[in-house]
Amino acid sequence: MDTLVLLTLTGLGLGALYFLIASGLALIFGLMDVLNFAHGAFLTVSVYTAWRTAETVGGIPGLLLAAVVGTLTGLLLAAVVELVLIRRLYGRVKEQILVTVGLSLAVPALVQTVWGADARPFPVPDALSGTVGVLGARVPVNRFLLIAVALLVLAGIHLFLSRTRYGLIVRAGVEDRAMVTALGIDVTRAFTLVFALGGALAGLAGVLGGLYFGSLSPHQGTSLLVFAFVVVIIGGLVSITSVALSALTVGLVQQYANYYAGGYGDLAVVVLLAAVVLSRPAAGTGSPLTRLRRALTASRTRSAGGTA
Repeated sequence: MDTLVLLTLTGLGLGALYFLIASGLALIFGLMDVLNFAHGAFLTVSVYTAWRTAETVGGIPGLLLAAVVGTLTGLLLAAVVELVLIRRLYGRVKEQILVTVGLSLAVPALVQTVWGADARPFPVPDALSGTVGVLGARVPVNRFLLIAVALLVLAGIHLFLSRTRYGLIVRAGVEDRAMVTALGIDVTRAFTLVFALGGALAGLAGVLGGLYFGSLSPHQGTSLLVFAFVVVIIGGLVSITSVALSALTVGLVQQYANYYAGGYGDLAVVVLLAAVVLSRPAAGTGSPLTRLRRALTASRTRSAGGTA
């Protein structure tokens, strides 16, 4: 029982981390139709600036300041990328992919040149380095912090999209940009805000990722980005809540498979992704079960016609 509780809460913490990364991806792609492969690069730069801040200050104040610095780093980096590069490429998908993939390769290489390729320990305050007892299991305290932050981010995104003027402008601009522009509303400024918000979420996720793993490396953002894309694909872009549920599912499956299936957590996530993609009906085709029924019905019809 205690093992199951530990795996479940650890999986929820990992899922919360995946959600923090995937939420920024889902915002940028879902609202702006930009496939941002540089999202992991934002995370990498942010976690290194946060690491330097946490090491300098130390303790809980150092971690709080590191979270602010990391979030602002991701926000500013994303805003600069949108203003300088992405703004000229709206509606040009191939160019967007080439630019963001180039950034995803160049930025970690630059970070590796400055700070080296070796992983570095992330300073975790004593208050968050211990464990707490839950139903007989000793669960790391920082897992609960990740879950709490993910819930706050989920609520904040819901409020931004449904209750703020910019959220409404962005959603309207995606549907009909020309009409919104004709009303005298600057859609590009709203798009910059959304892209910067996605970068801020990547920066916050980088800081909490350093807290979760206890270390950081130049390619940490790239590896986490892979799972974030899996989460977005499984959850779809219907709502941010579906992305959150997908992230929790991926985190739990990975943790359970790592323990019960001999360390094949990553493979289990790939199998889950394949199962969801293959079972998801294409537009106008229905589910696989519906298609199978149609095929069987057609086969029986042909057989009856041949007998007659």
